[in-house]
Amino acid sequence: MSEFQIYLLEVASDAPIEGSLIEGITEANVNDWEDAWMPALARALQQLKEKGVDRRLWPQSRHWDWRRKAEAFKGLLAAPSFSIVCQGMTQGLMIVETLESCRLLQQKGKPLVYIQYLETAPWNRPGLTTERPRLTGVGTLLVRAAIELSRSEGFGGRIGLHSLPQANAWYANVCGMSDLGIDPTKENLRYFEMTPEQADAFIAKGV
Repeated sequence: MSEFQIYLLEVASDAPIEGSLIEGITEANVNDWEDAWMPALARALQQLKEKGVDRRLWPQSRHWDWRRKAEAFKGLLAAPSFSIVCQGMTQGLMIVETLESCRLLQQKGKPLVYIQYLETAPWNRPGLTTERPRLTGVGTLLVRAAIELSRSEGFGGRIGLHSLPQANAWYANVCGMSDLGIDPTKENLRYFEMTPEQADAFIAKGV
């Protein structure tokens, strides 16, 4: 299992802090999800409920079960997974697939890395709690990991994904991906793709 040194930004101190990007999702990562993520999410949802926030604005990944997802994809060569650990805690999780093809006209049919699931810990998500996020950069580092996997597979950095509505603007504006519109075959989620040129631009930004 490969491990790479990374740096996240600690919001409270406005300073970079060292962490690890790990190829794989381990039992320890899943335990963090159960023992830390879920209670934190429950507290955040209770706060949103008490504030009267419309349920449509609640986190749309709140029903995701990472133990079930990790088990479902475990051992599949075409479904690599990644985790980010920092401060002794899992901060982000991602599962991708390498058997999908591009839909954009200029690269239609070419292979890409498809991001099946990507999530950051509740305490790192702006707007989810009354507190400031603890760490920033988790999501962008996971997207970068998908790009680097795409490059190593010979796919040129091409990636694709279906976005939960709350993340549409992030994938379009921060990641610079192409919006191919609503996909009626995938729960009416928006489908995004990244070209090799967009991948280069994303890496160059260093976001």
